[in-house]
Amino acid sequence: MEQLKGTGVALVTPFKADESIDWNALENLINYVIEGGVDYVVTLGTTGETPTLSADEKLDLMKFTFEKVSKRVPVVVGIGDYNTRDVVKRLEKCPLDEAAAILSVAPYYSKPTQEGIYLHYKTIAAASPKPIILYNVPGRTGRNMTAETTLRLAQEVENIVAMKEASGDMQQCMQIIRDKPKDFLVISGDDALALAQLGCGMDGVISVAANYFAKDFSALVKTALENNFPAARALHYKMMQGFDLMFSENNPAGIKAFLSHAGIIGNYFRLPVVPATDALYRQIGEYLKQY
Repeated sequence: MEQLKGTGVALVTPFKADESIDWNALENLINYVIEGGVDYVVTLGTTGETPTLSADEKLDLMKFTFEKVSKRVPVVVGIGDYNTRDVVKRLEKCPLDEAAAILSVAPYYSKPTQEGIYLHYKTIAAASPKPIILYNVPGRTGRNMTAETTLRLAQEVENIVAMKEASGDMQQCMQIIRDKPKDFLVISGDDALALAQLGCGMDGVISVAANYFAKDFSALVKTALENNFPAARALHYKMMQGFDLMFSENNPAGIKAFLSHAGIIGNYFRLPVVPATDALYRQIGEYLKQY
């Protein structure tokens, strides 16, 4: 799992004005982040607006990403749902030969107990042809996956190899880092907290910000993992206002505003996600002029 250390980028899904997928813009974005130095890419994550994509579109996006990445970096595929049986079916049917791992969000909406979360992951791990990365993001799922549940899965289920932690709870993160098996990776899911979490011993970041800040964010993670924290701190503070702007209204509205200003993608969405407000969009533009 060495290939999952460092900087992963949770790719946005570019759309055209008619809400169809903008394949040319996606290819440009893939090339931009790889040339910027990211260590791997993640397709079909929440940042990619997957709840608004059809099953056929998800399959096309996965195949397109494999093709355009062309094995330059590993590709992680997001496959998660609140319906355990549905996740199992997708894992069994999807062409995952080129995937490095599966990123699977904790079951959302249903608010299962910790035992339900444990059994959900144990079941999908048994069905998965690829290693599973747990994903705890209680701000979206409505239920926190505790450190105890994470560690239980890490210790008992061989095919679960890593955790993307986006709870924002530093005490919980440190408990996982302290007590995890030696070869189990803990990956930050919070761009603004990444420096602190890397300092605590996390193994990398799956980043939203790296869609735009590919070069600087990758350098931040690399220098932090090399224990060069003065250099990592300088990069963090350089980008810190950008993190605040990026997440002040909605993800991915913020990051798409950044990428739109850069001319990499258009600023288009599918409902219920809407673009950043005019005021925020202008503010981002002013920030980027001085950045």
